Amino acid sequence: MLTEAAESRNATYETVDPDVRLMLQVRDGNAAAFEELVLRYQNRLITVLQNLVHNRHRAEELAQEVFLRVFRARASYRPEARFATWLFTIAHNVASNALRAAARQHEVNVSADPNGEAAAKPMDSMAVAPSGLMPVRQLEKGELADVVRQAIDSLGERQRMAVMLSRFEHMSYQDIAETMGLSVQAVKSLLSRARDNLRQILEPYVQEGTRP
Repeated sequence: MLTEAAESRNATYETVDPDVRLMLQVRDGNAAAFEELVLRYQNRLITVLQNLVHNRHRAEELAQEVFLRVFRARASYRPEARFATWLFTIAHNVASNALRAAARQHEVNVSADPNGEAAAKPMDSMAVAPSGLMPVRQLEKGELADVVRQAIDSLGERQRMAVMLSRFEHMSYQDIAETMGLSVQAVKSLLSRARDNLRQILEPYVQEGTRP
């Protein structure tokens, strides 16, 4: 049974978050409300997941899994956070499980190699074909976006997730903390380290036009 404080908090989210209201309609059996939530969040979800798993097709598969979990959890749904926070908490768990499974599979593949070496993976051409000493002002916006994406890709999983939620979802420290199961202070430290790492990675590009 919900406490009075919990009921008040739930009522607050229902009042201020239209997506919470849609999810409550899903809980009550409204299929159209679920379709609306998918339309609102699918592309955003795929963008975040793709930056975590580095594969568009895999990100689309994981997004489907996230929405499937949302639908399966509809009967027990309680608006204890913003809908986006709840959704991306599920996405974070799904992505973390997928990355761990991929890491285990990689270990198995390495162990199975009779030479004890992993097969060479095709590398992103952006990672092996630097532009040289090209002045930043002469670079196209598309190339700048690629360099920034590359820099974000080089971050660890947790830093990438925090950056994606902050940059693309514009989440507050509190919402990111709830999504990732961390304290607000831990999120601040995580984003601070991520910014420092990005600055170090991008500085040669900004100063000399040398790609990371």
